[in-house]
Amino acid sequence: MSARLGMVFVIDDDATVRKGLQRLLRSADYESEAFASAEAFLERTTHPGPSCLVVDVQMPGLNGIDLQDALLQRRRQEQLVFITGHGDIPMCARVMKAGAVDFLPKPFKPGELLRCIERALARSAEQLHRSEAKNDVRRRLDTLTPREFEVMQLVSVGKLNKQVGGELGMAEKTVKVHRGRVMQKLGITSVAELVRLMEKAEVPPCR
Repeated sequence: MSARLGMVFVIDDDATVRKGLQRLLRSADYESEAFASAEAFLERTTHPGPSCLVVDVQMPGLNGIDLQDALLQRRRQEQLVFITGHGDIPMCARVMKAGAVDFLPKPFKPGELLRCIERALARSAEQLHRSEAKNDVRRRLDTLTPREFEVMQLVSVGKLNKQVGGELGMAEKTVKVHRGRVMQKLGITSVAELVRLMEKAEVPPCR
């Protein structure tokens, strides 16, 4: 995988481990940065592209699990691969349930870690794609007037123009105008497309 496709962050308080992992990553053509603590990593500006964190569980200050919690609280999307010499089943279950890609006990094989990183970056890229698509739909939805938004929600649940007009207190002809503007602004031509867009933007249907 080309280094241009993602960034790998190594977070471990052991300088020898950091250097060794960065050598491995360079050999696999990954771009990487290393940090001696979770606190130092959190001070860095969020990487805009796909990213993977290779994180030691046991560290002074914020440990790896604390870092995972902090990233979740901030709604960040980096994918984590945990490495540890002191792991157990409950710890593994906890971090995996919270979304970690993998949990590797030391010592691990280099190829095993690289496969985990590849999966992490692929998942990160997919999440970024979904997030960008959602933001694009939401930008289009923001162009609708409040009345157009109401019409859109009613149309999306299968209401006919006459029914929409009855619920909103407007003439069927006026509903048709609003409906046409909704379709035009959103760049769609069918109710099925409208439903998919609303699901993508996580807009709740009208009850």
